[in-house]
Amino acid sequence: MHDIAVSPAAPFDANKLDRLMEEAGMDVVLATSKHNVQYLLGAERAIFFDYMDALGVSRYLPVVVCFKGAPEQTAFIGHWLEAHQREVSPLWVANVSTDASGSTDAIALAINAIRKSGLTIKRIGVELAFLPLDAGITLKDAFPGTEIKDAIYVLERLRAVKAPAELAKLRTASEMVIEAMLEVIAHHGPGSAKAAMAEALRIAEVKRGLTFEYCLIACGANHNRAPSDARWQEGDVLSLDSGGNFQGYIGDVARMALLGQPDNELNDLLSEIEAIQRAVFASIRPGVMGGEIYAAAERSLQRSGQREIIEFLAHGIGLVSHEAPRLTATGPVPYDDPDARRPLETGMVISVETAMKHPRRGFIKLEDTLAVTKTGYEIFGEGGRGWNVGGSATDRR
Repeated sequence: MHDIAVSPAAPFDANKLDRLMEEAGMDVVLATSKHNVQYLLGAERAIFFDYMDALGVSRYLPVVVCFKGAPEQTAFIGHWLEAHQREVSPLWVANVSTDASGSTDAIALAINAIRKSGLTIKRIGVELAFLPLDAGITLKDAFPGTEIKDAIYVLERLRAVKAPAELAKLRTASEMVIEAMLEVIAHHGPGSAKAAMAEALRIAEVKRGLTFEYCLIACGANHNRAPSDARWQEGDVLSLDSGGNFQGYIGDVARMALLGQPDNELNDLLSEIEAIQRAVFASIRPGVMGGEIYAAAERSLQRSGQREIIEFLAHGIGLVSHEAPRLTATGPVPYDDPDARRPLETGMVISVETAMKHPRRGFIKLEDTLAVTKTGYEIFGEGGRGWNVGGSATDRR
């Protein structure tokens, strides 16, 4: 360990973290997921490990050690390959080590930081889902009389309300994903393969400064959303659902396109999706219980003639695609729903998505990202909400 200059304040609400740790019964928290490490450090991720964790026979394991009531003792354990990166961009934490090469020696350095703190540690919070077994065993053996608890909920609650700078990144990410989608739609016409369009979307997002994460794509009456050799044909609908992140913050948006002009049925189907989205938007404001989002969706679904083939989902979004506020325990991603019974707060960010699996017309979906504001909500990216015409920038003769 070596001392560095400490910034006047942590890049997060240290008092809030203390309260959350107290409520959860934790004396120290060890953050080991790349997203929580990024958040607590207020710094970019280790560039060598941004896309992977594996190296030789072990894995990259960054550790931020946060002590309750003692932010000045915060420590960071990094890999030796990020030493130069941390040298040119010093961190705010008091103790930094970039001497680790694998998971067990990284956790050993974190153990040393805990012991050197001089604090009484009886309860240690860790991210159980993001701590390798070998590191977990080493930690437990080092503190045999100490309770090991899961800190994922604590760290999610800490991140649930976004700062203005975070909101700006989420807005940028969402708007750029929409721009990229509209570009791809305009430049692809009849016979375009789904895999080729997904690759074109990756390039369009990257050239805008995003890190491409995924593209779910469906065309025609087939609901399969994997990129493939299947081709977009005249009269077919196209669904694009993509995540691209800007400096770690994810824009997750879905938009629709069509080769040709929409008929009355397609206009009606997309209008039903839009009506559900707008009904949910109107329920979002600070102080409203999170469960009202699903209640608003259900009321709108009951008025829809297509309710049997429509799926609705709402979830928090930020550094990861599903995070607090957690609003449902019955969605496709398994987690609990504590925020259904808690009031929404200004600065929370929510992804709202409504999808229809029509047996004849295909997969029809809209997904939007909204921030809770003091007076209601703000949509990050309104573009391309209707039927976007494919091939408008290509020769379709």
